[in-house]
Amino acid sequence: MSKKGKKSFHSKKEKFNRPWQEESPVKAKKHLGQHFLKDEAVAKKIGETLKLNGYRNVIEIGPGTGVLTKYLLEKDIDLVAMDLDEESIIYLNHSFPLEHNSLMQRKGEFKVLEADFLKYDLWTLFGEEQFAITGNFPYNISTQIVFKMLEFKDQIPEFTGMFQKEVAERICEKEGSKAYGILSVLVQAFYEAEYLFTVSPQVFDPPPKVQSGVLRLTRKENFQLDVDERLFKQVVKAAFNQRRKTIRNSLKTFNLSDVLKEDAIFGLRPEQLSVEDFISLTQKIANDTI
Repeated sequence: MSKKGKKSFHSKKEKFNRPWQEESPVKAKKHLGQHFLKDEAVAKKIGETLKLNGYRNVIEIGPGTGVLTKYLLEKDIDLVAMDLDEESIIYLNHSFPLEHNSLMQRKGEFKVLEADFLKYDLWTLFGEEQFAITGNFPYNISTQIVFKMLEFKDQIPEFTGMFQKEVAERICEKEGSKAYGILSVLVQAFYEAEYLFTVSPQVFDPPPKVQSGVLRLTRKENFQLDVDERLFKQVVKAAFNQRRKTIRNSLKTFNLSDVLKEDAIFGLRPEQLSVEDFISLTQKIANDTI
């Protein structure tokens, strides 16, 4: 590293150790899809979305300036704040503890982790223990976050956070709507989905061009499907990939028997099928004999 590079790094670190000289040391970065929440009331409201039933481990994705983090730290939990932004990591490790010294004296653990949630091995954090996920999620990877969450559904009883409004609505949507789709069915097969409230662009820095929505997913008491999960996902994805067609036409590649295709469900379009209907359809396909 050049002398110039070393000087630049140290000056940045010193800046984070002198929070009183820098009102907002963490700058939002477009390539990371960052829009920092600056409204304390909204942050507190998001912090209260976790019910904390049956677990104490929580991952916050994208803590940024820590506006939500401090409200999470008021609770009796062990918190891991995970971010890709080096500026955020430095701030949370240096200035943030100085600004919120009383929160740092709590009994629960607080760990700041520089990592990509989508690539990180979550088993290394809590082993087989239960944990929740929350955060103000970067919109450009929010659906990928949900899909990874589903991979760990056995360990995640609760998931809350902020999405682009349309994505949050889509996750919580019921059958009969154009917004209802793959994400809706795969999430609601295992979780009860609640759209909680809408957040305006003005409470962010910089303001996004869209509204935001906060949701809560609560894992169902019986979240194990009575069908093969892999086949279930294949059926749901195949159906919605040709959502204008009937199930009979969109599932042609499954090489189903003529007898099965006469079932009334095959005359419907995918948005007309409830989550329970998709589970039933998967079971019928699994039992099909040509």
